[in-house]
Amino acid sequence: MNTSAATAPKPLKGWRVLVPRGGPWGDSVAAALRAQGATPVIAPLINFAPSEDPTDLESALRDLASGAFDWVTLTSSTTVDVLHAYRAVIPHTTRVAAVGETTAAALGAVGYRVDLVPEEDNSAAGMAAQLIALEPDPMRVLTLRSELAKPVLTRLLEEAGHDVRSVIAYRTVGVPVTDKVATDVRSGRINAILVTSGSVAEQVYEQFPEIPEATVIAAIGPRTAKDARRAGLGVSVTAKEQTVAGLIAAVGQFPLPHAIDELAPPTGSFPRIQG
Repeated sequence: MNTSAATAPKPLKGWRVLVPRGGPWGDSVAAALRAQGATPVIAPLINFAPSEDPTDLESALRDLASGAFDWVTLTSSTTVDVLHAYRAVIPHTTRVAAVGETTAAALGAVGYRVDLVPEEDNSAAGMAAQLIALEPDPMRVLTLRSELAKPVLTRLLEEAGHDVRSVIAYRTVGVPVTDKVATDVRSGRINAILVTSGSVAEQVYEQFPEIPEATVIAAIGPRTAKDARRAGLGVSVTAKEQTVAGLIAAVGQFPLPHAIDELAPPTGSFPRIQG
């Protein structure tokens, strides 16, 4: 028996933490939480649906597998879910750029490599700036995005002289949580909620109208925190490092909140942001 593992400190012992995405990424986060002593509650809040005309995506993925592109860019972890669902093949000649550590972790969780993550600005503009600096000569790029995302990356790369194929990969749809999860959030039995994207933040705001003040709302990075506040969701803490480990460490800064009695009058809920 590994006695050092058995006696290692468990800073999140007693915590119940909502993990807002399922699949391999959600499983990896759940394992990391268990290692810290927490009980993960996997409750996917978002999923993807095919675009109205998936033929363009299917054609682009065939070209990707054939080596038609120098780079493929992914600006969300949901895009990774789409690639995985289609069993997309990324040849070794095509390099992979991920907008941030969440997307990079999602790629790694399903077996894809990552060649570039923006060092400072984890946005489409930040990715474009780093790619343009890295590749002064024209290159062939496949940019995959959601139906609602603005083609910022495509525009900036094209303005720099690159040959870009922009494809809508999916539509984001909300996934209703079970009554039990909703009750556990409302009562404070779930002590922390991980927020990994603006889409997740919107679903947290919409599906959990009564979040106790003591519940920790943890955002994985400044951009996600900004998107959350724009959606009306208050943020307790933003991870210093935009990684799963950084997000879990941010939660660990807080004392364990206590659940409230469902039969007692509510003592307050997490502040909503107006405007």
